[in-house]
Amino acid sequence: MPTVHFQVATELPPPAVLAALTDFSDRRPDLYRNIDRSHFRVHDSGPGWADVTEGNVLAWERNRYDWDAAAGTVTVKTTESDSWAPGSRWEYRMRPTVEGGTLVDVTVVRNARTLRGRLIALGLPVMGVRYLRADLQNLLARAR
Repeated sequence: MPTVHFQVATELPPPAVLAALTDFSDRRPDLYRNIDRSHFRVHDSGPGWADVTEGNVLAWERNRYDWDAAAGTVTVKTTESDSWAPGSRWEYRMRPTVEGGTLVDVTVVRNARTLRGRLIALGLPVMGVRYLRADLQNLLARAR
């Protein structure tokens, strides 16, 4: 069960970061490099939650998003996937900085379900952190 952890600092205030992480509009595939339109679908959503399928040809997953603006958290739990087993998740914790920006603390836990998942998971501790951090930085730069 590979687990990776990293942080990203941004000039965006926490509400803007939360808005970017929970933007499930048709813009989402344009904002996230790892989501293509053919693998993006919002099944249902409500205040503080969404049920979404997203991914690309490498791997897709259906996730339950839950967020709490007051606590500064977004939790993403895998409910179905071609590569990841239940228990796989993303956790975002946002803390305001003195300068008015946000420090985003990210934890990614991957439980492989298939050989493809195991192969992807092998690279997460080494290459995954750099790629995932850059992906979040790109998202936040586009969200401005």
